[in-house]
Amino acid sequence: MDAKELIEALNQLEKEKGISKDILLEAIENSLIAACKNNFGKADNIKVNIDRNSGEVVVWAEKRVVENVEDEVEEISLAEAAIKFPSEKYEIGDTVNIEVTPKNFGRIAAQKAKQVVVQKIREEERKAIYNQYYEKEKEVVTGVVQRYIGNNISINLGKCEAILMEGEQIRGEVYRPNDRIKVYVMEVRETTKGPRVTVSRSHPELVKRLFEAEVTEIRDGVVEIKAISRDAGSRTKMAVKSYDPNVDPVGACVGVNGNRVNAIVNELRGEKIDIITWSDIPEVLIENALSPAKVVSVTVNAEERTAQVIVPDYQLSLAIGREGQNARLAARLTGYKIDIKSEAQGKEKPKKKADTGYYDEMGNWMGEE
Repeated sequence: MDAKELIEALNQLEKEKGISKDILLEAIENSLIAACKNNFGKADNIKVNIDRNSGEVVVWAEKRVVENVEDEVEEISLAEAAIKFPSEKYEIGDTVNIEVTPKNFGRIAAQKAKQVVVQKIREEERKAIYNQYYEKEKEVVTGVVQRYIGNNISINLGKCEAILMEGEQIRGEVYRPNDRIKVYVMEVRETTKGPRVTVSRSHPELVKRLFEAEVTEIRDGVVEIKAISRDAGSRTKMAVKSYDPNVDPVGACVGVNGNRVNAIVNELRGEKIDIITWSDIPEVLIENALSPAKVVSVTVNAEERTAQVIVPDYQLSLAIGREGQNARLAARLTGYKIDIKSEAQGKEKPKKKADTGYYDEMGNWMGEE
């Protein structure tokens, strides 16, 4: 590659790859300075200049003008400077630029230019891929299951691979090679080997993003998902609010004959989804959150973020749920610690329990004896 071909190649790369010619030339110049150490022992005072139009490479040595030379690499005597540059009047301490381009330096320059260009292209391609997937952070993408890496899974996202960590998988869900699955992009980090993308199947935001993609009213801002809580693979509770009195937020999310919610349930492989209406009134919100259980009354302590809920005797097990799941999800959804009692229990007086205590989501008393 001669000087002219180099410039033509860099101009073409700038057009096709969007990589600045000046950035490439600066990188080549820096690599050539390092290469000059083989000729000069050190390159601290060496400068390489590549003409931006012709591609001609010139190597300069900056030398300090001194009376008596002690370091021939960095110094030049006043007498020698006067001989080399008769038209200039140098004084002790001035700096002189002397061309020291080695023989056959064009071949060295071509080799270094090729190495730098290849490296820069790789860097720019990695950067472009990183930027592409960084924009997808906190979004849902479709990937193809590649292989297991220990207990983690490699997911092909197209131009890069993502890692589905064991802790971000849905418990009990089986993944087979070539399965197409939707994943939530948790984090995109730049590394020397390209972007490292971490994804999740268990994150609550996955469900939220799936509804945003499926439900037109959510995309348009007519319906908003106000809160969401999830036991991945088992059950999700989601509270929605409508900003149009003519639009039922729950109905919009469920869809005609349940087609919208069923599409998401199928994507989550059978996970149950409870959709409730959001309310700014805590008592109403908590009552809705405990659905499908019926509620008799809700008493809220807003300062302590606690609530006492009374349900019919026959509804107590339903309100608490299997292993406390319904109460636990309702507590996460509302942000309140919920004490659920049946009507019969509500009439009983607490036995040596502190008045300021509460039952946690599992039904355990958290007060003092």
